[in-house]
Amino acid sequence: MHVPDGFINAPVSAAAGVVAAGAVAVSLRGARRELDERTAPLAGLVAAFIFAVQMLNFPVAAGTSGHLLGGALAAILVGPYTGVLCVTVVLLMQGILFADGGLTALGVNVLDMGITTTVVAYALFRGLLKVLPKTRRSVTGASFVAALVSVPAAACVFTLIYWIGGTTDIPIGKVFTAMVGVHVLIGVGEAVITALTVAAVIAVRPDLVHGARGLTSSLKLRIDGELVDAPAPAAAPAAPVAARSHRRIWAAGLVTALVLAGFVSYYASSSPDGLEKVAADQGIDKKTEEHAAKDSPLADYGVKDVSDARISGGLAGVIGVAATVVVGSGVFYVVRRRRTPDAPADPTRDKESV
Repeated sequence: MHVPDGFINAPVSAAAGVVAAGAVAVSLRGARRELDERTAPLAGLVAAFIFAVQMLNFPVAAGTSGHLLGGALAAILVGPYTGVLCVTVVLLMQGILFADGGLTALGVNVLDMGITTTVVAYALFRGLLKVLPKTRRSVTGASFVAALVSVPAAACVFTLIYWIGGTTDIPIGKVFTAMVGVHVLIGVGEAVITALTVAAVIAVRPDLVHGARGLTSSLKLRIDGELVDAPAPAAAPAAPVAARSHRRIWAAGLVTALVLAGFVSYYASSSPDGLEKVAADQGIDKKTEEHAAKDSPLADYGVKDVSDARISGGLAGVIGVAATVVVGSGVFYVVRRRRTPDAPADPTRDKESV
């Protein structure tokens, strides 16, 4: 789904950049209400994890592969505003360091992969939770559906942008059919990865999952054969933050991201991803331009002058994860520090979820 330079003309790319910049500005402000001393470090880790998993292309069909987009996962774990920022940080790292996704098309990619997936997924996720039982399984199930829908939604937005500003004269109906068809399949992989990750975090620290906050279920007692709500216990003082340290889950997440990017990525599918396949089949890529960072030491996810493919790709992945977690954590630390009295943290953050 990374759009390279040359797919979309300059005016539309510039307009998409303006829209994306405005959305990022709104997200910076909104993230102040989502981030606190516990979730700010987690947000940087989520960005690094998305970077790592995006290196793991999985086979889809007919010589096509797909990879995680990450908007749904980020929104559910750390909130929609922070989720937009997470994906934006990933796209910046990929475009600048790895020549993945055009620099003039950065606004298109942020709008498509960051904003569309996050907004669509979180809106659907919250809607599902209003009608589903308030349980952990509901959170996981809603995560699956939200992630599944977010990918073809992004394909639709790309098709719309291409229809307005595409640089080749291809019937839009063919582009739409091809893009949505393959990205529905990719969405299944996105849904599985998202649901498994959300379930794993909920099992360990449900209080750190933004989308699961406030979903406490009252204790039921059976009296004369009927279930009734148990009396609410006296409020207990909140445990100090230090006593509920997030360091273990942060360290475990970072190690997982490093292993995925540094080792597992070597075994990822080498087939073109959904957009690359559609572009080649439909002729969208006729006017693709060389990436401005094509001479980067890390271009194409390999370390320059390292001949061994396994080592080169692994080092590039590790460097990418490290750079993303540092930049992401720095951004979210600054955002949290800029919280003002009129922008308090989420008042439900100290509630135990589900």
